[in-house]
Amino acid sequence: MIIYRREIDGLRAVAVVPVILFHAGLSLFSGGYVGIDIFFVISGYLITTILIGELEEGNFSIARFYERRARRILPALFFVMLCCIPFAWMWMLPSELTDFAQSIIAVVFFVSNILFWREEGYFAPSAEQKPLLHTWSLAVEEQYYVFFPIFLLLAWRFGRNRVFWSICAIATISLIASEWGWRHKPSANFYLAPTRVWELLAGSICAFWLFGREQRINNGLSLAGLALILFAIFAYDEKVPFPSVYALAPVVGTALIIVFGGTGSWTAKILGMRGFVGIGLISYSAYLWHQPLFAFAHIRSIAEPSPLLMAALTGLSLILAYLSWHFIEKPFRKGHGSVLPTRRAVFAASGAGAALLAACGIAGSVAAGFPQRTTPSGETYDEALKSDRMRPNYGLSSDCEGAFTLSKNCRTSPHPQAVLWGDSYAMHLTGALRSSATPLDFIQHTKSQCAPIFDIAVIDSVTPWQDCVAFNDKILEYIKNTKELRLVILASSFAISGDSSVIFDRSGSSYKGGNRPLVEKQMIKTVRMLEGMGKQVVIISPPPTDGLDHGKCLLKSSLRKSELGFCNFVDEDKNSIGNKEIIAFVKKVTSENALNVVVLSTFICKAGTCKASDDGTFVYRDTGHLSVEGSKLIGKKYDVSGAIIAA
Repeated sequence: MIIYRREIDGLRAVAVVPVILFHAGLSLFSGGYVGIDIFFVISGYLITTILIGELEEGNFSIARFYERRARRILPALFFVMLCCIPFAWMWMLPSELTDFAQSIIAVVFFVSNILFWREEGYFAPSAEQKPLLHTWSLAVEEQYYVFFPIFLLLAWRFGRNRVFWSICAIATISLIASEWGWRHKPSANFYLAPTRVWELLAGSICAFWLFGREQRINNGLSLAGLALILFAIFAYDEKVPFPSVYALAPVVGTALIIVFGGTGSWTAKILGMRGFVGIGLISYSAYLWHQPLFAFAHIRSIAEPSPLLMAALTGLSLILAYLSWHFIEKPFRKGHGSVLPTRRAVFAASGAGAALLAACGIAGSVAAGFPQRTTPSGETYDEALKSDRMRPNYGLSSDCEGAFTLSKNCRTSPHPQAVLWGDSYAMHLTGALRSSATPLDFIQHTKSQCAPIFDIAVIDSVTPWQDCVAFNDKILEYIKNTKELRLVILASSFAISGDSSVIFDRSGSSYKGGNRPLVEKQMIKTVRMLEGMGKQVVIISPPPTDGLDHGKCLLKSSLRKSELGFCNFVDEDKNSIGNKEIIAFVKKVTSENALNVVVLSTFICKAGTCKASDDGTFVYRDTGHLSVEGSKLIGKKYDVSGAIIAA
């Protein structure tokens, strides 16, 4: 039987409050995300203590273990998820609702960490709009507890000491894996259990160390543990690789408090204060409530939610946490005195709740977010998304996206004088070229993710690099053999920066994104080859962006009859560093090598402000691509073809 320790509940408060304040955007708590690591250690300690006791007494039961987990985790989790569904229906775009529906399914099966790993990073701007993002940590814990009790049951016959050292070895391997992971697979490293399990095992090690021993009080070590935790909370930020050896600060700090900060220690007196313990008791519910509240605030707001609103939602999360702790968590945890007195009732109710939520998730996913819903503007999402404001901008035709083609749908005349070559950031320029005052007959040769650079492929998703190299070979051959072509327009996102970009050369050798000398060398080589064929070459930089989805902002503003100007953004914003680096890179390459360049920001940004919309027209359809109508407007207003020819 585990002995109740008030300071552990106080430690839970130290874990949950920084997490909430970090997600609320309070910069003082820049490392607040380490609260999750504190939770992992506490969970590992408490559960392992119970399991060791049952194994020593010979009454360990897998069924009883999972009954306890179901009583502890599922009632509040399922209730919060059910509360999210009506707000998701009212406020989410079809794509958002589809993602939300898929996350419901993933949460039910405790694999949401895998889902979110495959989507994007924890610190990405759009992560703020995922109501169930925080459930990744629950998934890691439950994946751990699928295997850990079975491991203990099978290994216990070899003796407690051997099990202890085995756990130490596994934890060490996991820590080493996290050091490798943040360097090579940072998103997987953050979300997945293999590189997180050492944190839970740190708690298990504490349980083994303390089991059967009288706890030793050491004020120096326990206070040092608290100092390590506070250091991580206030000194770390999203740039710190995590998990890694940096996670040792909150993990070792928590372990020191568990082992040396028992009743009577100074640390226990601090953490055992009524306020800390009170928040600690409701910490699980507080953790469940805060992310949906913050996420729906971001989804509902056109502009960034105000600090006052986020502060109010922080307080609301604690109020809702108390209510759900008192009326949901406690009644279901009481065993024979609970609303579900038997194990069979617990499992039956858990299965029914999971089935209901999974059905909602499947329905939302299969229905693609129910685009037939009517919006406040009176039109359906389906109508809005199929308009020129938001439909995919494939260029002259969807036929032109992907495979090399000489289709008549992909040219503006039988004998084009120019070729538009590049990725999706070339596709979106066709409207601008066609609506310009200066006539320009051209053929479109574009393929998503494939920059128009000879011999290499700059890839930031799953597009096979071989496809890009082969595609570009065909384009060069076509240009070489088509004498009437006099102008080649190169346009791309030039995704040369960031951890997600990988550069491949023709031999298959790979290089990390950001290898600018290689990209610069190959860009110049491509241009020189084209010039050697007697062609004029113009490079077009991608549009400016601050990393946020301006198309989504414009769509929500329009559907809610709000001011579109909210979606404009400041040029040179700190969040646009990746795009600024790319534009600076293009300028550097072109200026140093006497190449012609057209910078789209000169059309879109005036007096330091970049217009996401212009005279009611959507300029953007997402984070960086021009909308169909926006491309046409820019061409008509600024004669983009004329600028290209004059470059």
